[in-house]
Order: sequence, then C-alpha cells, then structure tokens
Amino acid sequence: MADFETNRGVFSSRTDAGAFDAGLRKYMLRVYNLMFLALVVTGATSYFVFNMAVGVDPETGRLGLTGLGQTLFLSPLKWVVIFAPLGMVLFINMRLNRMSVAGAQAAFWIFSGLIGLSMASIFLIYTAMSITQVFFVTAAAFGGLSLYGYTTKRSLSGIGSFLIMGVWGLVIASIVNIFLHSGMMSWIISVAGVGIFAGLTAYDTQRIKEMYYQVGGNEAVAGKMAIMGALALYLDFINMFQFLLSLMGNRR
Repeated sequence: MADFETNRGVFSSRTDAGAFDAGLRKYMLRVYNLMFLALVVTGATSYFVFNMAVGVDPETGRLGLTGLGQTLFLSPLKWVVIFAPLGMVLFINMRLNRMSVAGAQAAFWIFSGLIGLSMASIFLIYTAMSITQVFFVTAAAFGGLSLYGYTTKRSLSGIGSFLIMGVWGLVIASIVNIFLHSGMMSWIISVAGVGIFAGLTAYDTQRIKEMYYQVGGNEAVAGKMAIMGALALYLDFINMFQFLLSLMGNRR
C-alpha cells in the first residue's frame, strides 16, 4: 500500500511537470506568434506607406517623393513619425497593468504599425533585394540566438545588465553622431548594435521563459506577459535588422 502511494505521488508529480511543460511551450509559441504577426504588420505598413509616399519620375525613371512623402519625411511632421513609436512603447509600459489582454494586444499592433511608418524610408535608401536578403540573415541569426536562450542552462542575467547599459550607450552615441555625421562612428555604432541586440535576443528569450515560472497558471497575467515578451523580442529583431542593414545593405 505504501509503495502504491509512493508511486502515485511520483506519477502525480510527473503529470504536473508534463502539464507545466506543455503550458510553457504554449506560452512561448504565443510569444513567437505575436512577434511574427507584429513583424507582418510592420512590413505591410512600411511597404504600403512607401508606395504612397514615393513615385517614379516617368521621364528619368528615378524615385521621388509624392506630396505625402514630403509631408512625412521632409516637413516638421517627420519628428512625430520618428518619435511616435517611442511614445507608444512608453505608454504600453506605463499602462500595461491597467489594460485588458485585448487592449494590450491592440496597443502592440498600433506600435508595430508606427514602427512600419517610421521605417518606410528604408525602401528609398536600400534596394528591395538587399532588404530581403538582410531580413533573412536577421531571421536566421535571431532563430539561433533565441533557441540558445531557450535551451541553455547558464544564467544570462549578468550579461543582460551589461547589454542594457550598452543600449543606452548606443542611444547616446547615435544622438551625438547626428551632429558629427561621422561615417566611422556610424560603422562602429552599427557593429556594436548588432552585437548588443544579438546578445539581448538570447537574454530576453531566457527572461521570457523565466517569467512563465513566476506567473504559473494565471492566464490573465500570462497573457500580458506574453505580449511584453513578444514586444521585447520584436524590438531585438527590428534593431538587429536595422543595424545589419546599415552594414550589409546595398544603397540605391
């Protein structure tokens, strides 16, 4: 009888562990799906805005800005286009606890659309083939790094703190280079940016996985954490893509 009780306890423990692992896989799949859909929204928005903002001169065959393009990229409104995503991500972080899961998800779609709006000009700077190639390079690198972050038993919290400090360094250096217009500094920033966001991809994946252990089976909290996790990985992907594009992209 005692053996039966012991075996039943082991069986129950294994069943609970199996259910927990299944929940973790479902949670991570939700994070990746949300991130993927956000990338689709960004890409579709960016390409649509580009087609509306840029036209081809019938005589020379060169690309030129339409009235909408001049408004978005040359008028003072360009600063709204540039900083609107920052304002939106700050809004999400401040209001997340008060939002429903559906509201947080809607805010995430709006944010990804604003990123697409701000990135529309890359089609004017780089060739479409170049953008496509760099996107797939980024996707391959991201997949490998995220898989490492998910499977490694080593804690990445130490390097995570260092990498976050590196992000602030990138922001400061980028602002300074707006006034210096240094090609060498721009190259250094891009190389550093690729390294920093590559590391953050692995770190954020591990951190998102650990979040699930904290929230357990609380569906409402897990739903919001999945959105925040998708947002973190989305930003890692977008930033790594942009820095790689500045290094590898072929300009028009």
